Amino acid sequence: MTTADCLQITREVGFDSLLTTGKPYTTSCPLPFQADSVKTARDVTRSTLRNWGLSELSDDAALVVSELVTNAVRYAMYSTAPQGIQLLLMRVAPHVLLAVADPSDEVPTPKEPDFVSENGRGLYIVETYSQCWGWDPLARGGKAVWALFRADS
Repeated sequence: MTTADCLQITREVGFDSLLTTGKPYTTSCPLPFQADSVKTARDVTRSTLRNWGLSELSDDAALVVSELVTNAVRYAMYSTAPQGIQLLLMRVAPHVLLAVADPSDEVPTPKEPDFVSENGRGLYIVETYSQCWGWDPLARGGKAVWALFRADS
């Protein structure tokens, strides 16, 4: 299965559906708008990948999920929408899709990395450590920012 095939599957099923229904090889976790949600997301990501026998992806995926959840907390916490942040991991062999949904409609825009500054490098890190990344609007409002990883096993 190619990267394009994997992304087509998620778009056909729709992130809204993936976030609300349990599917095989899918883990979803609601997260509050608070800083410790980043640690929770890392822990869920690592344990899910370990359970799927994909521990080799844990470090890169945990780093990427940290950046995506940090961005969601930072930019969506002032939203008046009732839904919070939601983490989704989905195994579509040979890929793992990691997505973070939030109620903000603000488009994620990569910035030129400034390696001296303490912020502004998040999407650069996501792009560097994942096979590809992007975002999709949600029918209920907000967006899902996703990153795709290829598993060796």
